[in-house]
Amino acid sequence: MGRLTGRTALVTGGARGIGAAIASLFVAEGASVLIGDVLDEEGERRADELGSAATFLHLDITSAEQWRDAADRAEGESGRPVSVLVNNAGVLAFGTVEETAPEEFRRVLDVNLYGPWLGTHTLVPTLRRAGGGVVVNVSSTAGLMGYARIGAYVASKWGLRGLTKSAALELAADGVRVCSVHPGPIRTPMTADMDDSVAAAQPIARFGTPEEVARMVLFVAADATYSTGCEFVVDGGATTGSSILADEET
Repeated sequence: MGRLTGRTALVTGGARGIGAAIASLFVAEGASVLIGDVLDEEGERRADELGSAATFLHLDITSAEQWRDAADRAEGESGRPVSVLVNNAGVLAFGTVEETAPEEFRRVLDVNLYGPWLGTHTLVPTLRRAGGGVVVNVSSTAGLMGYARIGAYVASKWGLRGLTKSAALELAADGVRVCSVHPGPIRTPMTADMDDSVAAAQPIARFGTPEEVARMVLFVAADATYSTGCEFVVDGGATTGSSILADEET
């Protein structure tokens, strides 16, 4: 307990799923947390559940003005500048390269890649005023490998992985670490329609939970003090490899 005491965190997409689990764990570890989301009702309810240490703010992460307001409000609520930024908000769209409409591809990149870039860009002065801190970009195993029928999502998550490395190089001198977390199949509202068979071939043959991802994000934010530009994977072993040939030999 208390691994984030005295720190102010901003978590995007914090109204439900992985973001909500991160916000809850951060509050439990002593942080003041601003929950940013476009889901106003769910976000307000989550903040109410977490008590005075949590505040909800409507945040469209593709809006520069709303990012500036979020940075100002976070500092105003807690009296301290943001020192932990978790870029978690994201969207998923299904369709082949041929089927996906150009505007849908652009929408996914706007939310999943431009939004985290814009948030980091906006909060760099805030992180400096805090004396340093950490940016945690929630990417995906789709930022480590390819998947059919979600090309826009894959492209956005690979881009976020690359952005993480560039930002880590640029911000190290300011005492700001930047890392990415790569969840595999996690049971959230985004994956509610996915069958359990999606995870059946993994070494840990089940969907993960938002709480398992949140614990990794907490580790990166609070404990991984000698890590920057790194990828932290939470995927049940999905990206480890295939045991198909071994199974056939037995």
